[in-house]
Amino acid sequence: MFSSFLIKYAEIGVKGKNRYIFENALVQQIKYACKRSEGEFAVRKAEGRIYVDALGEFDFDELVENLQTVFGISGICPMIQVDDDDFDTLSKAVVDYMDKEYPDKNLTFKVFARRSRKTYPMNSMELNAAIGEKVLDAFPEIRVDVHKPDVCLYVEVREKVYIYSRIIPGPGGMPVGTGGKAMLLLSGGIDSPVAGYMISKRGVKIDAVYFHAPPYTSERAKQKVIDLARLVSRYSGPVYLHVINFTDIQLAIYEKCPHDELTIIMRRYMMRIAETIAKETECLGLITGESIGQVASQTMQSLACTNEVCTLPVYRPCIGLDKQEIIDISLKIGTYETSILPYEDCCTIFVAKHPVTKPNIDIIKKHEHHLDDVIEELVQKALDTREKMVVRVDR
Repeated sequence: MFSSFLIKYAEIGVKGKNRYIFENALVQQIKYACKRSEGEFAVRKAEGRIYVDALGEFDFDELVENLQTVFGISGICPMIQVDDDDFDTLSKAVVDYMDKEYPDKNLTFKVFARRSRKTYPMNSMELNAAIGEKVLDAFPEIRVDVHKPDVCLYVEVREKVYIYSRIIPGPGGMPVGTGGKAMLLLSGGIDSPVAGYMISKRGVKIDAVYFHAPPYTSERAKQKVIDLARLVSRYSGPVYLHVINFTDIQLAIYEKCPHDELTIIMRRYMMRIAETIAKETECLGLITGESIGQVASQTMQSLACTNEVCTLPVYRPCIGLDKQEIIDISLKIGTYETSILPYEDCCTIFVAKHPVTKPNIDIIKKHEHHLDDVIEELVQKALDTREKMVVRVDR
């Protein structure tokens, strides 16, 4: 029945003179989503609206599912188009629509007509009354309820007439690419993919860095992170993933630094390396999945200690969420089942029995000097031997 969709957006509508930039970015993201769907589609922008028209056979559910991954969309409205300006043709189309869309007529409705084309002979109020009357004549069992109707019937008179009543929720947010670019520290856990999703929702394009520690971490652990990046890329677009061999650095820290400070010092070197790559790739900040107090390395003191090595801002979208809230988001975006696969990432291999929870930055820096004779060479080697790949969702 439906071959056209009206795409609604929310936040973009409050933008001023640069609103067209956000609309154009949203159109591009919609086109990418359509390319992942079977069939051919035309995406067009007209009069403050965005439309998707199927140009042949297509899978309705697949298209809607792909559109629901596009940040910036607040609603997806399957609609029918009426080319004829004649009111009898329009009213017949409305009656047919109601008959096919709602087989059970035991419902209430309200008409929301909007006449944007001022040459149309009836104004919005007149259209409301006239269309409502036609529906009531056709289906006596249907009732009008102007306060809490079961069905809100929208009729928009523009260059054509558009009829719809269903608004399928979109993900909201801002189109990816309108908020700059940042580097995600991606692990195999639950939190960091959620952080990537959440920051992408604000229009930020993400690259990612993963710290691999063979032979202490397996190729399966690396593949798990690649799979997580691919799942996040459904929303964020293609992810440029940098895989860093972190083994020698971890071993040096384990050998030369106090064991209760292992996690903090390793984390500081991860942040240093991630920032180096971020600056090379013109990222404007780092992203982590940290949440205050969740583990020893995420106390306020520990976060301050890891921040101290960075000159770029560090964004932590999950900072105020508890674990269950983060899990709920991971379930919604489809990363949870992959995140809980039992393949250890490098953070969990060299874990102290009693890690420091309130590290003193001056003491940490003093102990880092134990690495002075080797660390610069090890960091450079890690950067020079990194593996780079583009991870994108399969069609």
